[in-house]
Amino acid sequence: MAKVAKIPIAKPADEPGASWPAICIGAFVAFGGVLFGYDTGTIGGILAMDYWQNLFSTGYVNPQGHLDVSPSQASAIVSILSAGTFFGALFSPLMADHIGRRWALVASCWVFNVGVIFQTAATSLPLFLAGRFFAGFGVGLVSALIPLYQSETAPKWIRGAIVGAYQLAITIGLLLAAVVDNATQHRQDTGSYRIPIAVQFAWSLILIIGMLFLPETPRYLIKRNRHDKAARSLGMLRRLAPDHPAIQEELAEIQASHNFETSLGKASYRDCFRKGMRKRTLTGMGIQALQQLTGINFIFYYGTQYFKNSGITNAFVITMITSSINVVSTIPGLWAIDKWGRRPLLLWGAVGMCISQFLVGILGTTTTSQDARGNIIVHNVAAQQAGIAFVCIYIFFFASTWGPLAWVVTGEIFPLKNRARQLSMTTATNWLFNWAIAYSTPYLVNYGDGYANLQSKIFFIWFACCFLCIAFVYFLIYETKGLSLEQINELYVECKSARKSREWRPTITFKERERASVSGQGGLHEKRKVSSDMGRAEEHSLGDDRPATDPATRV
Repeated sequence: MAKVAKIPIAKPADEPGASWPAICIGAFVAFGGVLFGYDTGTIGGILAMDYWQNLFSTGYVNPQGHLDVSPSQASAIVSILSAGTFFGALFSPLMADHIGRRWALVASCWVFNVGVIFQTAATSLPLFLAGRFFAGFGVGLVSALIPLYQSETAPKWIRGAIVGAYQLAITIGLLLAAVVDNATQHRQDTGSYRIPIAVQFAWSLILIIGMLFLPETPRYLIKRNRHDKAARSLGMLRRLAPDHPAIQEELAEIQASHNFETSLGKASYRDCFRKGMRKRTLTGMGIQALQQLTGINFIFYYGTQYFKNSGITNAFVITMITSSINVVSTIPGLWAIDKWGRRPLLLWGAVGMCISQFLVGILGTTTTSQDARGNIIVHNVAAQQAGIAFVCIYIFFFASTWGPLAWVVTGEIFPLKNRARQLSMTTATNWLFNWAIAYSTPYLVNYGDGYANLQSKIFFIWFACCFLCIAFVYFLIYETKGLSLEQINELYVECKSARKSREWRPTITFKERERASVSGQGGLHEKRKVSSDMGRAEEHSLGDDRPATDPATRV
């Protein structure tokens, strides 16, 4: 028990002020993940409801002889949300950099509400599809803005857990969707689908009302040259007076880092792909793409129907169980992020997912067959139950590692100048692959002409992608545990290999670098010499066209 007492992560003794305000604020903002998770989770149950199938069917009859939407229509219904989120994520920097992170989140929730209204009112596919798109646009905005807000307000020693809490909220949303779907599935009226959809108003309004009382992020205010407001915002987060030396010191470092970035050129999308920045942008896009390619949303988009096809009699209950595992498994992951670090969690998580997906594919493929109508015939119920068990093990590995860490990594590796743009592109990548998987899965899994009829063989695709995740982490993911956002910027400048990032330690602050630049005596002091070398390295890595000897950029 003595060892257990040492496990919790404690606030460092040299960390000034209080951390609980920033932790509470970050945890509340993470609640926006419920919008994402609930909307993702509820559609799978709605598609399997008898009343909804009868009402929205355009004449298609499924292999069980029941009126239903066709596989292509189901594909459009599920995937159009992801199409909306893709465009919403790309649009997010226009709001985040102009009206602020806080008000952008409020506006995003109202866009989401428009989509919920359309879906609730719908009795046919066209309005339902329109609602799905607008809800997706709002979720796309929220999904890019929440990690941005969290990473810019969280203390560095617990930033991973705070940003990772967004994924916990997503899993809670998925669980709530499964519970509500299960409660309304047998209703033979429009309440069967309208109740699960309309519940989303509550999640949106909670976030809107809460954001009205929260501060803008100090880094955004520094970016907009509002130093006094930034001091008040940071003071609120740390429970210190705005003129406290610790507040002024932290703001000075943020300001110096931002000044250094802007001295190398204006913020632009082109800048995100210049040498130096390109590596970070592609890392962020890669981790978000691979998060989707692990196959997690196959389970939550189409899991209900898949479990039915596998011979499980009460598929809704199985979905509730998998959703519960998703929630519970995320919690130890949040603790481990700042205790063990990003690289080891992502690496071993990928190994666990890889093995689990392979076993699910083997068990499903070797113990089932199909009749002439495409119905699944289960030859070994015990093997199917074992397959469900390995699905649960896979969910554990995903929820404790790749689920939260994809958002953590993308929330912290980009510099302030282009953070909103780069986060929007990485989040849009997540939704692009989410859309591709949602759209293609019915064609890959279902039986009939024009369909691949992979059934359980699709898990071999997820297995291959999880194997790719292992190599991606080993070569491209930097260890950023315990570093401030400004120090992470310095890490990418100085450390060229992700494998060596665990040993890297900061040697100089941006504030010291700025002082050296102003003094113009970089060669007289060792730290100033380091500052000069780093300044030229950063300028070269960003692809700036000016020569390194330009007085405007030499430090």
